[in-house]
Amino acid sequence: MRGVVRVAGVDEAGRGPLAGPVVAAAVILNPMDIPKGLNDSKALSRAKREALYPEIMARAQVGVGEANAEEIDRINILCASHCAMVRAIDNLPQVPQHVLVDGSIVPPTLRVPAEAIIKGDARSLSIAAASIVAKVRRDAIMAHLAKKF
Repeated sequence: MRGVVRVAGVDEAGRGPLAGPVVAAAVILNPMDIPKGLNDSKALSRAKREALYPEIMARAQVGVGEANAEEIDRINILCASHCAMVRAIDNLPQVPQHVLVDGSIVPPTLRVPAEAIIKGDARSLSIAAASIVAKVRRDAIMAHLAKKF
């Protein structure tokens, strides 16, 4: 992608579980300052994800979006995942020039050029970073809910 500077990777966490929100993250990495060890969040230990999370937050542009359980029940999990992804992109400090979405479908309401990449969290560092942020954020939400309920 010649001439494209701000590429955001987008991924979600919480699409399979029976409780809680779906959380998406969008990450624009600085090509000169990429944290070492980025990988699909499912391939990393909890300790490694939690160690990488503050590095990503400090060294990249990050946006996070959620869709709550009520939205999931009302519009279905795929649509809720797409809503969370669009919200994450909208919450980035800068509008990306291009978006790489983990999966096979680009959210239909996305307002920037994008492409879907199957197993993108293992093929793109920006999607891998997004998968880590989404997973750590969702795990924190679920830990809070576990204490409450």
